[in-house]
Amino acid sequence: MDATTATVLVADDDRAIRESLERALQLEGYAVRTVADGVQALASVHSDPADLLILDVMMPGVDGLGVARVLRAENDRTPILMLTARVETPDRVAGLDAGADDYLAKPFELDELLARLRALLRRAAPGPEGTEEGPLRVGELSLDPRARRVWRGDREVELSKTEFDLLELLVRNAGIVLDHATIYDRIWGYDFGPDSKNLAVYISYLRRKLEDGGQPLIQTVRGVGYTLRPQG
Repeated sequence: MDATTATVLVADDDRAIRESLERALQLEGYAVRTVADGVQALASVHSDPADLLILDVMMPGVDGLGVARVLRAENDRTPILMLTARVETPDRVAGLDAGADDYLAKPFELDELLARLRALLRRAAPGPEGTEEGPLRVGELSLDPRARRVWRGDREVELSKTEFDLLELLVRNAGIVLDHATIYDRIWGYDFGPDSKNLAVYISYLRRKLEDGGQPLIQTVRGVGYTLRPQG
């Protein structure tokens, strides 16, 4: 799927942001719908599903986190990009906990937002028909690319799209150190630069979900990047 066929729903209570995003996305070829709050967002998705959602965290009534939680509880896996004025790690983690696939802090550059949308749409696209790849295993970690499910031993781990894609990249390159630029390019299709905390947040969140008091899996190679390499 690409911008010429994708429908994006923008939910933000700031009219100026809604209108500017609508114009910018339409120029890129997206079909765009806009709403001003979470209640309208849920009603819009229920009546006419979109291919991708852009949700502001802070909205009156039902906020962006609430919208994400409701949709994920309904097993709606539509990719969600969360917009937030809060840039601290706990606030970003709250968005991931709610089921968002990515987040972007305000104010943001339009090119970065467009890059993230493209990456989300690529990851949401169905894989080639006829592929019968089995689960990938590294130690006690098992990842099924077709079903997009992950287990640590007998425990299934729930991951968002971005978390799953990041873990799959690490699993397929187990034992190899991947630098930050490579990971950004493969997962987001855009290098956010050395000052970005985006990757570090996702790595820490993956660790929290995967390790749960168990043996560390994802290793940090300082000044370089990350590798999946169980210790011991």
